[in-house]
Amino acid sequence: MNEKSKSKGISRRKFIQGVGTGVIGSTVLLDTLQAAPEKKGENGEHAGKQLLFLKVNGKTVRSMIEPRTTLVEILRNHLHLTGTKVVCNHGECGACTVLLDGEAVYSCHILALDAAGKEVITVEGLLSGEKLHPLQQAFVEHDGLQCGFCTSGQIMSARALLLKNRHPAEQEVVEGMSGNICRCGAYPKIIESVLAAGGQR
Repeated sequence: MNEKSKSKGISRRKFIQGVGTGVIGSTVLLDTLQAAPEKKGENGEHAGKQLLFLKVNGKTVRSMIEPRTTLVEILRNHLHLTGTKVVCNHGECGACTVLLDGEAVYSCHILALDAAGKEVITVEGLLSGEKLHPLQQAFVEHDGLQCGFCTSGQIMSARALLLKNRHPAEQEVVEGMSGNICRCGAYPKIIESVLAAGGQR
């Protein structure tokens, strides 16, 4: 093969060398990008979060939260009010019930931002210092609980009912508490507790 033929095009050796260099370069670049720290937004650690003002158990609280944060998440994880339980986390069992402006709501099924400017009462908010609320005391005296997972939700639903109807009849209690599931089947004692708190027993 003459020199003229050799000078045309690229040799197989140079082609392989070029490809190898490209692969190495790409690998180094990829490693560099992966090692680089993630850039924070303009607000640093609060990027993508919103400021929430909430009145909980009579106190105004503020917190930076992601828009997807549910009410039960801020109550339990941010404010450490763990009396409110997460059981189904699908808005079906009522264990996470709290009062929102006096209405019983499933706190796992409502965004915290939707509660902004409203008053939230949890089971802890019924206490007077360390003294139980009469409704809580009725649940203790009439054995309105077994495992306890649903109890705080049951109490808060009963509180909402008694705020509207101070002396409900048994059927009114059954209907008013129908959104709360007790997996232990303690319904007779739960109803008895609510009736007692309403002065019917």
